[in-house]
Amino acid sequence: MMSLDKKTIEKLAKHCEDAELNAVEITKITDDYPEMTYEDAYDIQWTARAAKEARGTKIVGMKMGLTSQAKMKQMGVPNPCYGYLADYFSYADSAEIKIDELIHPKVEAEIAFVLKSDLQGPGCNIADVLAATDFVMPAVEVIDSRYKDFKFDLKSVIADNSSSSRYVTGGQARSIKGLDLKTLGVVMEINGEIAQLGAGAAVLGHPATSIAMLANMLSQRGEILKAGTYILSGAITAAVSVKKGDNVTVKFQELGTVSFKFV
Repeated sequence: MMSLDKKTIEKLAKHCEDAELNAVEITKITDDYPEMTYEDAYDIQWTARAAKEARGTKIVGMKMGLTSQAKMKQMGVPNPCYGYLADYFSYADSAEIKIDELIHPKVEAEIAFVLKSDLQGPGCNIADVLAATDFVMPAVEVIDSRYKDFKFDLKSVIADNSSSSRYVTGGQARSIKGLDLKTLGVVMEINGEIAQLGAGAAVLGHPATSIAMLANMLSQRGEILKAGTYILSGAITAAVSVKKGDNVTVKFQELGTVSFKFV
């Protein structure tokens, strides 16, 4: 059962999306709506997504968030969550990202999956994901919670599209054959200094577990992951705060390097 009516869902969707578009901090919405449910939170996210699409924005992929025990502990939440990727979130390798369009951005290294066949739950597992994967690519997500001081609960972050804002794709597209995604290593450098180290196992033990979980979560809304979908599987490294002028370089074992700058 939903606890919020349709009018309130629409109001909160606009509230969260306006904060994203205008780079303005808001307080977590559960402060004002403590009774809201997880279903409400996803209804808010999907309503904002539909508003973007109605204005001509294309949804180009999906992301999983809070996919490591460390990340869940860091943010004080019990479960992972998902969000969507809009076309204007996407940047290519060597990009310059305008920090003034963001509030308090952080960067994290991720492995992106691109599907060659549809994937749907319930009951989706790692084997299904690996069979449906066309290739993987290295990526860096720029998360930017709209909530003041990056403080939120899981329901609030879901409503805020799981802190999605920008992402950069580079390196090489590789078949998963011969790749051990659990042990695949990552080195993140900020301005030439090592900021984070990680391996694929940081994402729920195996990045494909995250994709399977996404398919199963989407099935609760009657949605599937279609062939060709681009999916950010979750953070391999902890999120690192960045500022104007920072150069970010992330080196992925066997997948190449992603580099960009905040201006």
